Order: sequence, then structure tokens, then C-alpha cells
Amino acid sequence: MREQQTAGVIAAISAYLLWGFLPLYWKFLSEVPSSEVLAQRIIWSLLFMMAALFLMGRLKDVLQEVKGVFASKQKTGAVILASLFISTNWFIFIFAVNSDRVIEASLGYYINPLINVLLAAVFLKERLTMGEKSAFILAAAGVFLLTTQYEGFPWAALALALSFGCYGLIKKVVNLGAWAGLTIETLMVTPFALLFIFFFVEGEGFIRHYGSEQSLLLIGAGAVTAIPLLLFAAGARRISFSLVGFLQYLAPTIMLGLGVFLFQEPFSGLQLASFIIIWIGLFIFTISRSAVFRKEKRKKRDIQRETKMSG
Repeated sequence: MREQQTAGVIAAISAYLLWGFLPLYWKFLSEVPSSEVLAQRIIWSLLFMMAALFLMGRLKDVLQEVKGVFASKQKTGAVILASLFISTNWFIFIFAVNSDRVIEASLGYYINPLINVLLAAVFLKERLTMGEKSAFILAAAGVFLLTTQYEGFPWAALALALSFGCYGLIKKVVNLGAWAGLTIETLMVTPFALLFIFFFVEGEGFIRHYGSEQSLLLIGAGAVTAIPLLLFAAGARRISFSLVGFLQYLAPTIMLGLGVFLFQEPFSGLQLASFIIIWIGLFIFTISRSAVFRKEKRKKRDIQRETKMSG
């Protein structure tokens, strides 16, 4: 049990580290238009997943799961929506990084957990605790204060949080494994990515006149998309919800550090104060969410114990 938990912690931390340092990868592709990077990312992600599944001997099982999705109109429609939301999220993130908005991108992933809870309350009718309401108000105040510090509204941060939140909401309704999920999501949008590459991108061939370094980075976009997601899925199965809740802030914290210290994006004292308000809100949120999760777990244990006794 302890070995399983240790492996889960290592996998989850590895996933968040890779996501945190992902801006560095897209910075190396700053000369390539964001729309083209997105199209290449989608195509190579699908190819990477298919190759990995084949080598692991899991291709048949995952394709069977994908086939089951297409058998249901409701599931097909939901997965199409999920594909559009995650593709939008990928594009905004690449665009934000290459537009010197890494700090703003980090803000998006800081507030994403709060957006998730808000969407669940609106669409799934889940009740918010007092702590969650307080956390949301504090985070909203921090975002409002940040808005006064930017030259314009921090649309990239909110678009990242909303697109990923909507994606997560759909994934919660349509229960798919990490392997099948990413395979079918990239499969849905790959035809459009191919059409874009061949008909709307000037140049010669699939990988056009870029240097060998950029060409390899474009091909590698599939691996850097899939690997952290699969590591996260492996980690989340082995560790507690509360630990995942704390670890999820590792990625945006790394992004914030990259934006401030490496890319030297403007970051004033008032912006720092805004982030501190958001961090306090997130701390309250994480504690509150963990308490709710423990309560639900205890309730399930009691029900199981009563069922056994009555049986």
C-alpha cells in the first residue's frame, strides 16, 4: 500500500512538473504561428497515443472503448464538445505563452479549481460549502484587483480556466479512461487539423520549411501532451483527493516563477498582492474541499459497514 502511494505521489508530481515547465517548450516554437502549433500538436498526440497503445498491447481494448462511445449519440456529442474545449484550451495556452502572458496563464490554472466547483454547482446542482463560497469571493476579488493592473482584461486567464473547467465537467459526465479519452478527443479534431495544415498553411509538405530543431519539437508536441496526462491519471488513482488538491497548484506556481524570473514579464507589488489574495482563497478552498471529501468517504464507509452488518 505504501509503495503504491509513493508511486502515485511520484507520478502526480512528475505530471505537474511537466505541465509547469511546458511554457519553455512552446517558447522554443515561438516563431511558428500558434494555430499551426495547435494543429501539429493534435495530429502528433493522436499518433503518439496510437503507437504507445500498440506497443503496450492495449490498442484493441481502447478502440473497443472508443467504439462504445460512438454507439451512443449522447456520448458522441459530449466527446465532440470535450474535444472542442480542450483544443481551445491548448490554443489559448500556446498563444498566451508566445504573447508573453505566462503570468496570466498561471492565473488561469490557479483559479481553475474554483471554476470547476462553480460549474458543478450550476450544472450538477452540487452545493457549495461556506468555505468554498468564501474562497470564490476572495479569488474573484483578487482577479478584479489584477484586472486593474493589466492593460486589458485578463481574458486569457479566464478563457483557460473556463475552457478547462467545461472540459472537466463533460469528462465527469462521460466516464472515460485517460488513454481512451485522449485518443478519442484527438481523433475527433485531427481531420480539421489536417485540413488546416494542408489547405491553410503556406509552405511545402506536412512539416514545412522550419529547421530540424523546430520540426522535431513539433513532432514531440504529441509526447509532451500525452505523457503528463497519463502520469496524472496513474497518480490520481493511487493517492488521496486532498493530496491531489494540494499538488495541483505546483504547475501554475512554476509557470508564475518562469513568467516573473525567466521571461521577466511585468509583475508589480499590486499584482503580487492580488495573487496573495487568490492564494488565500485557494488555501481556504483546498481545506474545505478536503474536509468535504473526508466526510463523504466516512459516510460511504458507514453505509458499507451497515450493509455488511444487516447482511
